[in-house]
Amino acid sequence: MEFLWINPLKAQVKILSLVVVVVALLSQRGVECRKAKILNSFEYNALSCRAHSASITDFGGVGDGKTSNTKAFHDAINQLSQHAGDGGAQLYVPAGKWLTGSFSLISHFTLYLHKDAVLLASQDMNEWPVIKPLPSYGRGRDAAAGRYTSLIFGTNLTDVIVTGDNGTIDGQGAFWWQNFHKGKLKYTRPYLIEIMYSDGIQISNLTLLNSPSWNVHPVYSSNILVQGITIIAPVTSPNTDGINPDSCTNTRIEDCYIVSGDDCVAVKSGWDEYGIAFGMPTKQLAIRRLTCISPYSATIALGSEMSGGIQDVRAEDITAIHTESGVRIKTAVGRGGFVKDIYVRKMTMHTMKWAFWMTGNYGSHADNHYDPKALPVIQGINYRDIVAENVSMAARLEGISGDPFTGICISNVTITMAAKAKKVPWTCTDIQGMTSGVHPPPCDLLPDQGPEKITACDFPTESLPIDTVQLKKCTYIHYL
Repeated sequence: MEFLWINPLKAQVKILSLVVVVVALLSQRGVECRKAKILNSFEYNALSCRAHSASITDFGGVGDGKTSNTKAFHDAINQLSQHAGDGGAQLYVPAGKWLTGSFSLISHFTLYLHKDAVLLASQDMNEWPVIKPLPSYGRGRDAAAGRYTSLIFGTNLTDVIVTGDNGTIDGQGAFWWQNFHKGKLKYTRPYLIEIMYSDGIQISNLTLLNSPSWNVHPVYSSNILVQGITIIAPVTSPNTDGINPDSCTNTRIEDCYIVSGDDCVAVKSGWDEYGIAFGMPTKQLAIRRLTCISPYSATIALGSEMSGGIQDVRAEDITAIHTESGVRIKTAVGRGGFVKDIYVRKMTMHTMKWAFWMTGNYGSHADNHYDPKALPVIQGINYRDIVAENVSMAARLEGISGDPFTGICISNVTITMAAKAKKVPWTCTDIQGMTSGVHPPPCDLLPDQGPEKITACDFPTESLPIDTVQLKKCTYIHYL
């Protein structure tokens, strides 16, 4: 038998060397752990969670309110786009004032604003690219030419989220309003958030201030959640609509507070011959727990650009305070399209000019090429369980001669007139329908069917597909 002899001294040296290596590795790991200190972490609810995260500061962002971060946002989103097929990415905007021009989002992406983060819209017009008018409008809203890209923009996206811990997006709109009033703008003013041709959109838990024009504009899109948004603009600011779903399907707007110079929610689907040709309606829309203040406009407006059609809108638990009108339908000869299957219930109104307003002579047109034979169809309008006080006029309902608005149903409605209210609380022309339990008594074109019909006005019992969507609890961790 042979024995293997081991030199004890050499063995001790080898063991000691191994110990030194292990200690060194552990020491290095400790340094790495200290380097990987968590700077910030939080949880939030979203349609989708992301596998990858970054902060705008990782791309040179400076939150001093003076330095332009347009390039930083472009670089960050471009870099994070590599993760679109690998669990998606989220971009974190920490506390600070982040001046930026327009930037575009990507699919499978979340933009998250810290509660003390403010995105400040640049007033350098070179940071706002000009794009073509929307095809369903044929021209810009402010000018016949194109339009400035929205501050936060996206097109042809899937699964995109703009959210935060009530972080702020400030459009610094006074600059744009002044130029608009002076007629100095060649193109239509930008919006704050516009997402086009996309599916799976969440816009939530943000404060939007002083938008140059419309605030939130999903267009040609589907499966949209707008939730927990506060929108504030001077009540005299031009066209600062709150939330405008436009040729969209399956949308949920809820728990929003809006003070603005235009309609708090404006439902749209294209303008005259352009909207008719594009032919994409807005349908399956739920609006819940909305509070609106807008002395010169409506709480919920249907139109006036409704040429692609509006169908199946459900609004409930709505509060309007010092607002021109509660629910308004705006259309005209030449619009074509339709507004039908509209359901409103549990609405409370304080200090209003009109509780209900329908007009078939809203005369603005995209151009002179509209078809005067293109008559809109307005039918199946249901209002129930509504209380209003300090109202100047209960309703102004004006259809179109030869094209009456039909299927109007109003029930269980109590309107208390203001001290200096109009002598005739209701005016009605070219409409057809019925009422039950309505005070003051409506016009003869809406005959009272008696108390047994007080629940006659429909409100669907089945849920919309967007109501079945469940939010997930997501986590963001930012390492030092």
